[in-house]
Amino acid sequence: MATIETTGLTKQYDGLTAVDGLDLEVDREIFGLLGPNGSGKTTTVLMLTTLLRPTHGSARVCGHDVVERSARVRERISFVPQDMAVDIKLTGRENVRFYAELYGIRGSDRVDEVLGVMDLADRADDLVRTYSGGMRRRLELAQALVHEPEVLFLDEPTIGLDVAGRQAIWTHIQDLRRRGMTIFVTTHYMDEADRACDRVGIIARGRLVAVDTPRALRHRLGGERVSVVTDRPVEPVLAEGLHLVDGEGDRLVYHVDDAAEVVPVLLAGIATQGARVRGLEVQAPTLDDVFLALAGRQDDGGAFDFQRFRTMLRRRG
Repeated sequence: MATIETTGLTKQYDGLTAVDGLDLEVDREIFGLLGPNGSGKTTTVLMLTTLLRPTHGSARVCGHDVVERSARVRERISFVPQDMAVDIKLTGRENVRFYAELYGIRGSDRVDEVLGVMDLADRADDLVRTYSGGMRRRLELAQALVHEPEVLFLDEPTIGLDVAGRQAIWTHIQDLRRRGMTIFVTTHYMDEADRACDRVGIIARGRLVAVDTPRALRHRLGGERVSVVTDRPVEPVLAEGLHLVDGEGDRLVYHVDDAAEVVPVLLAGIATQGARVRGLEVQAPTLDDVFLALAGRQDDGGAFDFQRFRTMLRRRG
């Protein structure tokens, strides 16, 4: 039995379907749920953590139904939301002790242990208002770990952090994974998901459109990524074999099946606009390319053709 199982999990709000028939299994891995704003990521996490009741379908976490056995689920999980959940007027130790007492954990041994795991032992008695953003995020993880959960849910765990802070958080997350914990994470940072997640799921408009390892998804997309920088803004060149990924100002990014065949067409199209190419780069597809191909630009309100991309994936893989 997987640690997390969902069958037809659905959430609707006044006729709007936020999550639509989600079927998923996650077990002892770092699983990343990726999607644009409003795609259903946070709604999914809220249902799995018993904070939101599904409209239809079911979900089981650690063998317990999230609706019928919600208390049992909450005993076995921790959830770190996007917004910081620490009291800056308390010390780091006091913050963690507060959570420990909520779970009925007495004594200081476990509090000291999780502070040490998160590299906060030397600052444990300092007020949290003196902590950096990365330290506060690590303190939240310490709070979440104090009752030794089986599953850790993280909603955008590195948002707002600098590169060093993001890297430190993921180092700790990967260490928890090696200890056997199941970690369910949402993130907008594709590079993080590519490096750290065992598998990722891509969700768009509430529907899960792909689940696989980052490497397998990149392989299934195939082709190459072509980036062109021009000496002045140009209109995107549209032609067979050129699939626009991003086009704004003097930079165009395409996903192409055969760069040798279509790059001359691209360059000719730019030349007809009286512009010159200042830079050209061809590289293997990234997880960003997969994400944009499958999830599209939901924030921009563009239509998403599910059938087209499912057909594409079947054809490529």
